[in-house]
Amino acid sequence: MGYRCFEVEEEGGVAHLRMSRPEEYNSMIREFWIELPEIVGRLDDAGKTRAIVISSTGKHFCAGLDLTLLSGGDSSGQFDLSRARASSRETVLALQENLTCLEKARMPVLVAVQGGCIGGGIDLSTACDMRYCSEDAFFCVQEINVGLAADVGTLQRLPKVIPEGHAREMAYTGRRMNSTWARDVGLVNAVYPDHASLVEGVLEIAGEIAERSPLAMWGSKEMLNFARDHSVAEGLNYVATWQAGMFHGEDTKEAFEARQEKRKAEYADLPPRSKGFSS
Repeated sequence: MGYRCFEVEEEGGVAHLRMSRPEEYNSMIREFWIELPEIVGRLDDAGKTRAIVISSTGKHFCAGLDLTLLSGGDSSGQFDLSRARASSRETVLALQENLTCLEKARMPVLVAVQGGCIGGGIDLSTACDMRYCSEDAFFCVQEINVGLAADVGTLQRLPKVIPEGHAREMAYTGRRMNSTWARDVGLVNAVYPDHASLVEGVLEIAGEIAERSPLAMWGSKEMLNFARDHSVAEGLNYVATWQAGMFHGEDTKEAFEARQEKRKAEYADLPPRSKGFSS
């Protein structure tokens, strides 16, 4: 299947989504918001993918929301002010959900950032499980520089990833956070010398993840996301309930047998996502 904004490769349980509009700095045009949840949803629904890597092409990772979307296709003139504002809210909620698909996916999502990660690029990267970058990378909450408050996830997720004071400095000043600053505050797990070594390194980490039990990986992601937004007591209760329902030992047995036999463990794929009843 061909996409305008992405190239997709799948190998060894790892799906590599590469943003493919380098001349436009991979800005988030309308097709981006349609294609990303479609691709991630397809991979998640099938249950065969063990990890997802998102990378980019060209000088910059992502220039953020394509500004033509802010001025084009506005149908608010046909409504009174209250209904127009309600419609605007629904649009923002839809954009938020289009990136939340990364958080809801059952497998870990890793992102490799080169050059600028600007505006919506931070919305995207903070919705991923882990972030990595090249030495030339920088991160910028650009919305404040154009008279806006970021509204698609940055202000909600960034303070859960880095210390709140640094998140506020980025959000209030629009300053660029370089790769050293990003590593020091924990926004990225590692910094690579260049784009090529970055992508190679992140795909290697994803391959390592893909060798583990996908059911245990799903459970780990579910628990970490839940723990981020709840108390320790609530998280402990949830993991106990999860284990009671999900843990039956097949993958653990395979892990021990593979270790004894000095081979790689082979785990069953996740079941396809249930779609409920359909006609």
